[in-house]
Amino acid sequence: MPGERTPDRRPGSPTSGPSELRFGVVLGVGGVLGAAWSIGALSALESQTGLDPRKAEVLIGTSAGAILAALLGCGVGTAVLAGHQSGVPVEGDTGELHFDYDESTSPPRPKFGLGSKGLLLNVALHPRRATPLTALASVLPAGRGSLSAVGSLIDAAGPPGPIAWAPHPRTWVVAMDYRTGRRVVFGREGAPAARLSSAVVASCSIPAWYAPTTIGGRAYVDGGACSPTSLDLVAGLDLDVVYVLSPMTSFDYDDPATFWGRFERRIRRMVTKTLVREADQVSSRGTRVVLLGPGAEDLRAIGANMMDAGRRERVFATSLRTSSAAFAAAGLANAS
Repeated sequence: MPGERTPDRRPGSPTSGPSELRFGVVLGVGGVLGAAWSIGALSALESQTGLDPRKAEVLIGTSAGAILAALLGCGVGTAVLAGHQSGVPVEGDTGELHFDYDESTSPPRPKFGLGSKGLLLNVALHPRRATPLTALASVLPAGRGSLSAVGSLIDAAGPPGPIAWAPHPRTWVVAMDYRTGRRVVFGREGAPAARLSSAVVASCSIPAWYAPTTIGGRAYVDGGACSPTSLDLVAGLDLDVVYVLSPMTSFDYDDPATFWGRFERRIRRMVTKTLVREADQVSSRGTRVVLLGPGAEDLRAIGANMMDAGRRERVFATSLRTSSAAFAAAGLANAS
């Protein structure tokens, strides 16, 4: 397979123009470097296809992807996101958005003991319902790190109010109930009421790293424990195409020399298999699925630690180039 994306899962290309296309954007987990890679990929998506991600019918974000989905849902464009990554102000950037990458990626040691006895019990009683990461989250200690900087970032972009949500009507943010292990899609009909920033912080609350987030009296953690992207949520929405930007998915690998590098690539292969299964589920309902993930060159820039903020600018710059090349190679440039 080409290094940057899987082949389209439905023959041919949609015949409608960008303004008529019913499309969705799904943004997956990936930490600081995953966000940097995704911003490069979003910029490439817009420049190569002519589609503005803010105009997607649905924006789905998990963990790092939740931050980007929320910002897009609040009207922040790819040019502003790219400007923040490169440190170059652009037109439309009011200067209100600020994020300290170094401070936000250095949390204190976690607490001692099990993070969630309730989740452990649910995993034990229903092992077939739990993903490996859900099971892991049940035994990891509770984190103590703060994601207040993430909350402030989203609050600066979003509307005021105790349960204010993004102006985009289908901005969906995925988290996991820390007691039951169930996936919760904030922003979707039937979900608990939540302030956008609180939902995003919940989606980013990595077990053993950041403290669980309480919403409506219940604790939530990173939605990536349920699925790396929750792509399956678009099944049945009758979209023409869904673009999935998944920093933890790869179809072309490098050959890292370190133990941790090789270990990370093993995890990445597991995540990729999960995403491909979800893509098959969506494409079987008639929606074309375009998957984009880091290729070998991106992986060399990323290294083994997705939270290594020191590599952020390099990862972003690499993704801008490789993602544009991937869309062009797939025949998606200036047409979708």
